[in-house]
Amino acid sequence: MPTHRLTELPAEALTLITERTGPVLKYETAGSGLNSEIAAHVHTAGTTLFIKGLRTGHPRIWTQAREAAINPHVAGIAPALLWRAEGHDWDLLAFEDADGRHADYTPGSPDLPHIADRLARLSQLTAPAEVTLRTMSDRMREHTPDPALFDGHALLHTDWFPTNILITGDGVRVVDWAWASRGAAWIDAALWAVWLVRSGHSPEQAHQWAARIPAYATAPPAALAAFADATVSVWEQITDGDAEPWTLDMLAAARTWQASR
Repeated sequence: MPTHRLTELPAEALTLITERTGPVLKYETAGSGLNSEIAAHVHTAGTTLFIKGLRTGHPRIWTQAREAAINPHVAGIAPALLWRAEGHDWDLLAFEDADGRHADYTPGSPDLPHIADRLARLSQLTAPAEVTLRTMSDRMREHTPDPALFDGHALLHTDWFPTNILITGDGVRVVDWAWASRGAAWIDAALWAVWLVRSGHSPEQAHQWAARIPAYATAPPAALAAFADATVSVWEQITDGDAEPWTLDMLAAARTWQASR
């Protein structure tokens, strides 16, 4: 379920921030995103930070520790984590402020080659042994008869919502690593392909973009087909009940992608 995004920083969270930074001059909350109660650009006398956080009693508080642990391993791909602060009933992460806009996935977008290049680099990263991550075979176990097809040692982001991809003056930055996992190196490209279909690409166009990532281009066709089936099952589960329009769009895109595999 999405997390309710606060439009104002609570006094307790501001106190925790100022204990680290000194006085906060102003801030702007970010309106998009599904995983954090707090997401804001915070301005101090010396710098601007991007701060995200959850109350310590939130059911997904574990995602804060996950992001903090992953960040050193994705240097140059994600904005750098500057500090983590816990107290006053809040858990906050402060990142360097990546001044950019959200990615455009639509056909003809100039962002697409840069995102493909970033995916290719990410697909070469090995999941760090010292960070506890769920495996994709485990995450997909209830959605496929053969989850072992998704095994691997790559570090995966797995959440290619366009708001998690920032286009900045010096390249592409991938944010929100709460759902980082371990698995086959082609999986992120396959997940991106479904987002491309949802954004207006034909399945063949999406496949051609995904195939720019070598790990995807050389993936076993049977594994890709099984993953397409599993992805449909995931979105069917997400949309079972009180579904939001965008999740229904993703289910439709996943089914279109599945039919093409």
